[in-house]
Amino acid sequence: VQLQASGGGLVQAGGSLRLSCAASGRTFSSYVMGWFRQAPGKEREFVAAISWSGGRTYYAEFVKGRFTISRDNAKNTVYLQMNSLKPEDTAVYYCAARSRGYSYNSEEYDYWGQGTLVTVSS
Repeated sequence: VQLQASGGGLVQAGGSLRLSCAASGRTFSSYVMGWFRQAPGKEREFVAAISWSGGRTYYAEFVKGRFTISRDNAKNTVYLQMNSLKPEDTAVYYCAARSRGYSYNSEEYDYWGQGTLVTVSS
């Protein structure tokens, strides 16, 4: 499966952005989808994941209540709605697909998008 992330940009603290990740190739609805991020000089970290049906979602503690992951299997797209953004949310955000169950471990994801940069100014 090929993944294409988009929607990043520059936003002021407290603002919002919605990231999208469009998938092509094999059956999108059979994959758990995740969002990860990597800030300069830091390791890639888990942000959120969603089950194949969209019925279950998982979040890193630092985004709970601010970010929402969702998916539209008819459009082969997963979204990350980011509200109340903080400067520390600045990072390259990646979407990823996993053919098995939920995981927060980036090494367990099978396919990756190219990343989209989110910059939050103070």
